[in-house]
Amino acid sequence: MRRKIQYIFQDSYGALNPRLNVEQALVEPFAIYGKPRRTWRDEAVRLLEEVDLSSAYLGRYSWELSGGQRQRVNIARALAVSPDLLICDEIVSALDVSVQAQVLDLLARLRQTRRLSLIFISHDLAVVGTLCNRTLVMHNARLVEEAPTGDILNAPVHPYTRTLVEAARAVEFAGTPTRKKATREVVA
Repeated sequence: MRRKIQYIFQDSYGALNPRLNVEQALVEPFAIYGKPRRTWRDEAVRLLEEVDLSSAYLGRYSWELSGGQRQRVNIARALAVSPDLLICDEIVSALDVSVQAQVLDLLARLRQTRRLSLIFISHDLAVVGTLCNRTLVMHNARLVEEAPTGDILNAPVHPYTRTLVEAARAVEFAGTPTRKKATREVVA
């Protein structure tokens, strides 16, 4: 089951061992799951290319990368074992808006090309509206509402959900940049 479900953490820096370069971080799962050593470097390059990074990053360390680059390496590392499900825990919250959009587009592309399912955990309703087709709202560790994302954002039922949506709209109207809405099959 561990191979089928991979987790990507919010803290892209803390998720990578600072003593390992990118290549070492990417091939570590290969050693654990018995992939032939002779294929490791080629697979690491392929994974980097899949997340829009070049092989020039193989020798770099996490502290030499930007937040977006580190998060892409973490995504590549999660993909190393060909999972069926990625759990993405606030993975774009520490990134600026333009890099967030790039990572969200990358996730949408990977979902299609790899036929992945995503569970996307976020407090940012704009991100949820961009990426997710179904949303679950939790309050005090309880599920309070579940519906298609459009229904949640346009006609919330639960009082807590209404409060969240109203707060997000207030921020949006205050001048926060909005993201283009797209239909994607992801659960938030």
